Amino acid sequence: MTARTPRLIATDLDGTIVRSDGTVSARTVAALARVERAGATLVMVTGRPPRWMHEIATAVDHHGVAICANGAVLYDLHTEAVLRARLIEPDVIATTVERLRAVDEELRFAVEYPDGFVFEARYNLGRWDAAALGGRPVDGEELTSRGGTKLLAFHPSADPDTLAEKAAKAVGDLVTVTHSSGRGLLEMSAHGVTKASALAEFCADHGISAADVVAFGDMPNDLPMLTWAGTSYGVANAHPDVLACVTHTTHRNDDDGVARVLERLFP
Repeated sequence: MTARTPRLIATDLDGTIVRSDGTVSARTVAALARVERAGATLVMVTGRPPRWMHEIATAVDHHGVAICANGAVLYDLHTEAVLRARLIEPDVIATTVERLRAVDEELRFAVEYPDGFVFEARYNLGRWDAAALGGRPVDGEELTSRGGTKLLAFHPSADPDTLAEKAAKAVGDLVTVTHSSGRGLLEMSAHGVTKASALAEFCADHGISAADVVAFGDMPNDLPMLTWAGTSYGVANAHPDVLACVTHTTHRNDDDGVARVLERLFP
């Protein structure tokens, strides 16, 4: 590698390298492979829980690591195993849920664990099948009986930006609040845990500075990582707050925007 070649590439998945149809293009897979062939490190940094990582691990031939659950989980793509987890403690989950119910009674909750998840009966799973994904419905205090990697709060009709702002005011002293979709779905991790905190810890362990990192993203949950990295790219389909903070922009996720940059960085 030359002095100008980044030592680490950090990329979000959904909406960034994963296309609207849920696939990763052959061009993007090939571009990702260039990173490690050049001697640099590739880290997937995603809001996804570990159970949603199998297809990604297969696509990258089980190379590298992933930071999952918005920084709460370090995940080995080679072995598909959790290496480290930062949990929200049960009492913090309970207090957070109590405060948020007071903000809006329409909110319904789910808790992610490194090995599965639980959800209230009213929680909308969308197209996902709970049993296939290792989830189960719970009632009452069982929702808050165990520490989790991520607390989810779903509102059937709220604007996600407005909802996140209200939630941050109500529980920002307890947890880190963000969102990553166009739905009213809040994602909360332990206080101070973000994509940036986990990436910074990983880089420190490997002697890599922020200046040597190029990061890619599209949604508010990517903002801490994008502002921490020395160089940042937002895909053209990104949230306006992302496009306002990044140092560069690239083509849409559906047009291989990340691949186009990597092909230039690692010719």
